[in-house]
Amino acid sequence: MTLPSPSRAPYAADPERGRGRRIPETSSATRTAFQRDRDRIVHSSAFRRLALKTQVFLPEQGDHYRTRLTHTIEVAQIARTIARALGLDDDLTEALALAHDLGHTPFGHTGEDALDAVMRPFGGFDHNAQTLRILTLIERRYPNFDGLNLTWDTLDGLISRGGDPVMRNERQSEWHRQGLACFHDDDSWSRSFSRFPSPSAEAQVAAVADDIAYNAHDMEDGLEAGLFSLDDLREVALPAQVKAALRAASPGLPDDLLVRGLTRELVGIFVEDAIAESRRRLADARPDHADAVRSLSGPVVALSPAMAEASDRIKSFLFAHMYRHPRLVSVRIRARQIVKDLAEKYVSDPLLLPPEWRTQPDLLADPRHCARRVSDYIAGMTDRFAVADHQRLFDDTPDLR
Repeated sequence: MTLPSPSRAPYAADPERGRGRRIPETSSATRTAFQRDRDRIVHSSAFRRLALKTQVFLPEQGDHYRTRLTHTIEVAQIARTIARALGLDDDLTEALALAHDLGHTPFGHTGEDALDAVMRPFGGFDHNAQTLRILTLIERRYPNFDGLNLTWDTLDGLISRGGDPVMRNERQSEWHRQGLACFHDDDSWSRSFSRFPSPSAEAQVAAVADDIAYNAHDMEDGLEAGLFSLDDLREVALPAQVKAALRAASPGLPDDLLVRGLTRELVGIFVEDAIAESRRRLADARPDHADAVRSLSGPVVALSPAMAEASDRIKSFLFAHMYRHPRLVSVRIRARQIVKDLAEKYVSDPLLLPPEWRTQPDLLADPRHCARRVSDYIAGMTDRFAVADHQRLFDDTPDLR
């Protein structure tokens, strides 16, 4: 049986009533503004590079582990499912999910930490702010503007996703300034972002979907890699219960199918819980338009308290058994050195940057601008390119195999 597509809820973002684009454009006869945003993100160079950027495992460690791209696609699929069930705009939700990791450096959070440390004197580095810089400044595909000229709704959703305004403390304010650097000549546009206490419902869905995806899929990758065993899951109540139920239903189920079934069931449990809890919160809050959701003091899209605790327990398990596993830590130390070396080298001698990255006349005159240009260049690298660039500049590139 095919489930009917739900009607749009009154609190859903509406592409016909949105705040539009900074640079006005002719509307499409076949796609809404949010569909066009999604399509522009998919066709961007930054999106394609996600295929060769680390999620948890480096490409050298295996062909079947998730990359930043496959993780992003999985987040988008989960987000779209939740959005449709809640009557939200699933095109905007998908656009937010597809764009949420565009600003990641090579080697995942390890590369981000290394680049942030070198950039600390110049304002630091944050992948969320970098996502905004990519979408508003760095991508160059159109003759009349830099970036992708996405709608206000998409940009605001990326700025405020996760339930906390970006401008919450001094450091986040600096990242916000970096991310919206292209709007320096239009303060009214820049000030229009993050003026609400909460993100749109669509942005909240994308954030919840991100959590669901990396919990379940990192667990699958960790099991596949042998970093921990199915027996080790007895430490975590929900996965242990799901595993026991799968064993009871199919006593002779091979371990590889059990792992995949576990992943599938966990995603389903969290998605169904998020839909049920969000419906309850929306019924209590009774928002009647998109800005009413943004004006609330807390999220309307979330896991129930019991499932939120289960999610936290999975995170703690993965942190102890996977993210801090000696096999991964040793590789991360070497990957961190590659990014650190590159950042320090280019900051000390920006003339080493490729010609197209040193065209600005004030590059050498302004150390802060120079450092930001360096971080833009390094953040855009894939894992493979970072290694090759290190080999070009140094004689002792760490072996990541």
